[in-house]
This record gives sequence, structure tokens and C-alpha cells, in this order.
Amino acid sequence: MPEPLHVVIADDNYLVREGTRRLLEDAGEVVVLAAVGSAPELLDAVRRCRPDAVLTDIRMPPLGGPATSGAGASMEGIEAAHAIRAADPKIGVAILSQYADESYAFELFRNGTAGLAYLLKDRVGDLGQLLAALRAVAGGESVIDPQVVDALVTRRSRLRESPLSRLTPRELDVLREMAQGRGNAGIAAELSLSESSVEKYVNAIFAKLDLASEQLIHRRVAAVLTFLRDASLRAPG
Repeated sequence: MPEPLHVVIADDNYLVREGTRRLLEDAGEVVVLAAVGSAPELLDAVRRCRPDAVLTDIRMPPLGGPATSGAGASMEGIEAAHAIRAADPKIGVAILSQYADESYAFELFRNGTAGLAYLLKDRVGDLGQLLAALRAVAGGESVIDPQVVDALVTRRSRLRESPLSRLTPRELDVLREMAQGRGNAGIAAELSLSESSVEKYVNAIFAKLDLASEQLIHRRVAAVLTFLRDASLRAPG
């Protein structure tokens, strides 16, 4: 069994917060150092506890007031994530959101993707995926929920200036499956292709996205995140 992961949880809903704590602790792979209900409490807990990773809701009350449904409260988790990463890049942060909203993803990844995850809240029920995401961000990797990736790929494919406009529909299908963490064999099975065909599509994607010179281990992540880095400059207002 791997070493326990030390985590701080933040969610303004007490039942969700404590339910998530119990879920993680019962897995036997996580030690929850603190579970808090606001962004200021989260930043304080991180300073005190020095966790490996943070799991936070995208919406939390700011200092001095309750959470609201407006834009003022919607970015508290993302702002906290940026502050945590700036203070200590070794701490990974996974953001939970109810929505596959590309504007939130753009904001989260505006300064880079390392050590950050954007997950939908229904992933909390999938313990394996949640643990994998926490371990990934603790290790400096990035994770994007497949539904968010799908929304981003679809939007980016409509923009003529996007590098993704160079891809054929089939190459976009392959990229979408790649974004869900599938290797060539898994992509071949999902799309009813031969592995040799998938390899050709993948190499074409790398070439069209100007990733041919990237180290092999980073090409898949770079391919998925190219549209994030590009679209962040043109995110909807």
C-alpha cells in the first residue's frame, strides 16, 4: 500500500465536507489533516498543516460573509488554489465544481497546469478516481475531468485560429479519448480502430499541434492542454 496522503478538505456544506472526509479516511490511503468551510480557513489550515494535497469546492464564502450564488463567491476555491500553489508549489490542489464550465477551467489553469485538477462533484462518489486525482496533483501532475475536456475540445474545434482546427474529426475523437487517460490500446477498443491506426492518428496530432519535439512522456499531456493554454487568452468575458 502506498504511503498515506495528507490532505486538507474545504467545502462550506458541512454534510458534504464530513462525508468526503469519511469517504477518504475509510479508504485507508488518506489522512485528513483538517476539514474547513471557507477560503480563509483553508489558507490557514494549509499554512499550519502543510498537506500533500488540497481538495476544495470551487465555491466557498470569503472572509467576512456567507457564500452567495453570484460571481463574487464562485471563484473563491480557484483563488485559494492559486494562493496555495504560489506559496508552496509542492502542494497539489484539486478543485470540485458542479459544472463542466470552461471559463472556470481557464481561470484555474491561467498560470499553468502543474499540480492542479478540475473535477466534477459527482466524481467524489468514485473513490478510485478521486484518490488517483489527489495523488496526481500531489506529484505535480494535472487532471481535468473528461466532461470538461469534452466541452473544451468542442468549443476549441469551432475556433478557426485554434491549433485544434488543424485536426480531422477522427483525430479529435482520438484526442478526446486520450484526454480521458486511455492508452493506444484503450483508444483502439473504444473507437473500433487498430492500434497501428491509433498510433498514426496520435503522431498526426503531435505534428499538427507542433509537439513533435516534445519528450514522449509529455506529449499526451501537452496535446490535451494545448487548447487550455491557447484559449485562456481568449476566454469568454
